[in-house]
Amino acid sequence: MAVAEARAASHRAGLLAANKLVELGGTSATDRAEALDRYWRDVRTHTLHDPVRWKYHWIGAYHLDGRQPPRHGAL
Repeated sequence: MAVAEARAASHRAGLLAANKLVELGGTSATDRAEALDRYWRDVRTHTLHDPVRWKYHWIGAYHLDGRQPPRHGAL
């Protein structure tokens, strides 16, 4: 459960940080010289390949009902 909670938190924090970086840098953040948009692309790739939807579901079920998640890698 602790790993799932950490991954869910890092998902949110990573996207927020990368979005703010591009937002604060403006259009120049995507220039080839700066290439700050790569951080957004990297975080987005990681979050798409490890979706947190089921992590939220099982984290909630664990804390509300005490149900353990399945052991087949969905979490």
